[in-house]
Amino acid sequence: MSTATVDPRLSPSPLALGHFIEGEHVAGAPGGRHGTVYDPATGTVRARVAFANADETAVAIAAAKAAAPAWAATPPLKRARILFRYKELIEQHHDELARLITLEHGKVLSDAHGEVTRGLEVVEFACGIPQLLKGEFSENVGAGIDSWSLRQPLGVCAGITPFNFPAMVPLWMFPVAIACGNTFVLKPSEKDPSCPLRLAELLTEAGLPAGVFNVVNGDREAVDTLLGHPDVAAVTFVGSTPVAEHIHRTASQHGKRVQALGGAKNHMVVMPDADVELAANALLGAAYGSAGERCMAISVAVTVGGIADPLVASLQKKLATLRVGSGLESEVEMGPLVTREHRDKVRGYLDIGVAEGAKLIVDGRQHAVSNAQHGFFLGPSLFDGVRRDMRIYREEIFGPVLAIVRAGSLAEVLELVNTHEFGNGTSIFTNDGRAAREFAHGVAAGMVGINVPIPVPMAFHSFGGWKRSLFGDTHVHGPEGVRFYTRLKTVTSRWPTSGAGTAEFVMPTMK
Repeated sequence: MSTATVDPRLSPSPLALGHFIEGEHVAGAPGGRHGTVYDPATGTVRARVAFANADETAVAIAAAKAAAPAWAATPPLKRARILFRYKELIEQHHDELARLITLEHGKVLSDAHGEVTRGLEVVEFACGIPQLLKGEFSENVGAGIDSWSLRQPLGVCAGITPFNFPAMVPLWMFPVAIACGNTFVLKPSEKDPSCPLRLAELLTEAGLPAGVFNVVNGDREAVDTLLGHPDVAAVTFVGSTPVAEHIHRTASQHGKRVQALGGAKNHMVVMPDADVELAANALLGAAYGSAGERCMAISVAVTVGGIADPLVASLQKKLATLRVGSGLESEVEMGPLVTREHRDKVRGYLDIGVAEGAKLIVDGRQHAVSNAQHGFFLGPSLFDGVRRDMRIYREEIFGPVLAIVRAGSLAEVLELVNTHEFGNGTSIFTNDGRAAREFAHGVAAGMVGINVPIPVPMAFHSFGGWKRSLFGDTHVHGPEGVRFYTRLKTVTSRWPTSGAGTAEFVMPTMK
């Protein structure tokens, strides 16, 4: 069995996880640095993961560079057939991949299954790469002159991915990149690396040539090596805004193509005519699903008019019965946070909110979780009376904390949302088509839902935010992903019938 799939609770010692380079597992350097991977539901150590130093990261880049010419020359149809086999393998190992996610991230198993499915959709999209790489052709742009365009790969691409989606976010990146003819180096989160390593194994099993896809585990040393290495042509990142800004600035300074997705403070607007129970149920899943550890989680509910009190009452009642526990238990609705340190950081925001004057309607610190005294649990929390000057409104908490902000009109709502530094996603719940249209048209966010709380686009569209939620010019996967991982070339061709012609000293025009 692969070292990435063994459950340590059946083993006498934690797993030892390394890297995946040129189609093989590679142990970390002797005496090198390591990180600890936990099962957040029990607080036990699940694995020790090697942290790649600059030299080890450079080995992965060199492997990708060596594989790049042959892979770029592979016909897109052959590349697509490998991805078709990869799709089948992910489907066959769906349960295994979901379980790995739950064991190391903590989200409930049904949510982990959903994550794998959303990543699989991007693989399905990338299987159509022969169609997606087609260029344009113009006959007779001039007398006897034809012109056409084509999209060609960049070379070595890198992806740096977060802990909250160890399957889906990497699958947003590398299937599109390699389908386009690039090679790839992935640096996943060191908090839950087993699923990305297993994805690499399955890609090799699907027939991907050695070196086309590589995984290095590590921290900032590995990241900075990828950002500064001259053989890396493009970098994709998903994570917090401060790190996204560093990634974008550093990689751009080294001449790389960059897309860096940052943080979020997603608002869900509840208009006076909305169905209270529908809106409350939507908020329950969108704010507290995956313990709020989603870049598209709803962390602010903006109520308009008199709907605030019944909505808060409904949420308070529902949160009292929310089942919190191990994500492997079938009845559980919310699991633990990923680490003890992150759990404590989120708890600290509850203290901050109370000190700032917000009303803590539901205190997650008081939520009892049976048989979980060592896990990284925090129950759901609900603040009311939140103002825009409060830290719990301005900052990304990334945990199961929902803030209620009360507004008087749709115009006030738009001003509120549009002046926030983040513009990732937003949604509106209403039965008024005119209000929904006005909101969708006027809101400054990259993804908008109308009676849909988490408007994550399907794979054949593209994902990304506005303002300080995105650094770079393109969104990820979908058509934008194909454009990001390729560069355009335009060819103009003439086949003269006789003579060499005469020298022309003016700007060429088509005659």
